[in-house]
Amino acid sequence: MEFRFPDIGEGVIEGEIVTWHVREGDSVVKDQPLVDVETDKAVVQLPAPETGTVTKIYVREGQTVHVGDVLVTIGSSQTTAPQITEANEREPVKPSLRKTESRRVRATPVARRLADEYGIDLTTVHGSGPESAVTPTDLEPHIPRAERPHVAITKKYDFWGHVERVPLRGVRKATAQKMALAVQHAAHVVHMDEADVTELVRIRAIEKSAAQEKGVHLTYLPFIVKACVEALKEHPYLNATLDEERSEIVLKKYYNIGIAVDVDEGLVVPVVKAADQKSILEIAKEIQVLSEKARQRTLDIADMKGGTFTITNIGSIGGLFATPIINYPEVAILAVGRIHDKILIKNEKVQRASVLPLSLAFDHRVLDGAEAARLVAAVINSLENPGNLLHDLR
Repeated sequence: MEFRFPDIGEGVIEGEIVTWHVREGDSVVKDQPLVDVETDKAVVQLPAPETGTVTKIYVREGQTVHVGDVLVTIGSSQTTAPQITEANEREPVKPSLRKTESRRVRATPVARRLADEYGIDLTTVHGSGPESAVTPTDLEPHIPRAERPHVAITKKYDFWGHVERVPLRGVRKATAQKMALAVQHAAHVVHMDEADVTELVRIRAIEKSAAQEKGVHLTYLPFIVKACVEALKEHPYLNATLDEERSEIVLKKYYNIGIAVDVDEGLVVPVVKAADQKSILEIAKEIQVLSEKARQRTLDIADMKGGTFTITNIGSIGGLFATPIINYPEVAILAVGRIHDKILIKNEKVQRASVLPLSLAFDHRVLDGAEAARLVAAVINSLENPGNLLHDLR
């Protein structure tokens, strides 16, 4: 049979072939997705009208078709003989008379084809088109529900105006699934504080040039990683996972720190393995390499496995505080904000300081707010006294 671009209503008279879901020679079953056609109203997915084999595709992707144009020919999956037998079994007179009478009724070409296909007497159908012409919509009540074509329509507008639909796929789809999983499996609570990193800013400025000579871009992140590792050693319940099946908290005795990296396709989290055994410069170099691989889409799956705690740097974009979602199945994530100047009162003296905002999201099932606050306090202590980290700088 010839399958033509149908009249889908709403004044649509033409469309552009977007995607063919079949090729010539493919076998199809009735209602299987056949082709996507984009009109000025929507993207319409047309299903196969019957089971058979695609014998000929008449239009290519990107071409424009008009209502009534032949899109594809589908050959019956049965042999020729059964088709002839079936035709001979029909009453020869009544369809012929009905067809003759129907020709006297005003109807659109697509409506006539549908009427012929389903054996509908057009004289019994009230037409709603111009000059009472019968349209495909008028035929719907006369077509058995099981046989009506299931046309999937994705509109390009809503009540307020036009919209654009972007497929959820790739990294973005994986991120969406991971975030939904985290929200379903963890009781999120966020603890916020800030650290006076004035001294750290000074030290980093001094060491930055020396690191650059070694091919390392020294940011504040390696210092924060080291501070977190030392704090996690003191507060192991934040370097853990929850085994829900066994009802056990699994405390990790290794420190693999995930670093969230923003790429065009979404968010990926490569992991710095054994961060407790590496110097600040080694961590800086590894973060640099992993971030570059993430942006070039060359990360290996192993690069993103085994994390025990995650850090996300929103400060690189300009944010201060946040409510990050835990990188499940971990139980905590630290969001690092933008370092900014602030007036503080210390030892009864007013002074200008460089301040680093910190936001720790944690799973309240595994630990309470007091323990989360202690970890953040330990991180702050290390960052405010960077001299303790200097022995591990190189």
